[in-house]
Amino acid sequence: MISFTAMAAIALVALGLVLTPGPNMVYLVSRSVTQGRRSGLISLAGVAAGFLVYVVAATAGITTVFTLVPQLYTVIKVGGALYLLWLAWQAVRPGGTTAFAPADLPADRPRRLFTMGLVTNLLNPKIAILYVSLLPQFVDPERGHVAVQSMLLGLTQITVAITVNALIVLGAGGIAVFLARRPAWQRAQRYLMGSVLAGLAVHMGLGRPAAA
Repeated sequence: MISFTAMAAIALVALGLVLTPGPNMVYLVSRSVTQGRRSGLISLAGVAAGFLVYVVAATAGITTVFTLVPQLYTVIKVGGALYLLWLAWQAVRPGGTTAFAPADLPADRPRRLFTMGLVTNLLNPKIAILYVSLLPQFVDPERGHVAVQSMLLGLTQITVAITVNALIVLGAGGIAVFLARRPAWQRAQRYLMGSVLAGLAVHMGLGRPAAA
């Protein structure tokens, strides 16, 4: 069984990533602002389906990595930490923008909304690297079945991501107007998320291996 520390850590990582502008946030905000909350929530259902695909695939892959090639842990650890640092830089770099400046999108039917949400998530590099590089670092083989731990951690990430994204969808219009009128708040949001991600990267890089 996973520890509370591991669950809290993956929840914090998930929160930092979901609040950092990326393909999922841009698509959901744009869809919600241009076509309404219902369309945004249907799109979010597609995003959720994409998360489930990643959880199933990552669970099998993580089990294989720990069973056959435990030495890859160090490589995965360094790669995950560097990726978090890159995300932190993208958040605070000069000229960075907020996802709440949505692009116009044509109106689509529910099936296409769901499909586009699914595809957007499956092709999202943030999510791919989360499951390949970051999730394995919170799995401890000494605490039991690796696949079960991976599944539970993945479900924790999904819960955080879907909850936050749902709130973003429901409040997208008001948030977009609020931030457009307050550039200082946009900068504060970007610097806060950048600091959180950088802190997680440092902690990850200095932490002991899960398998130790």
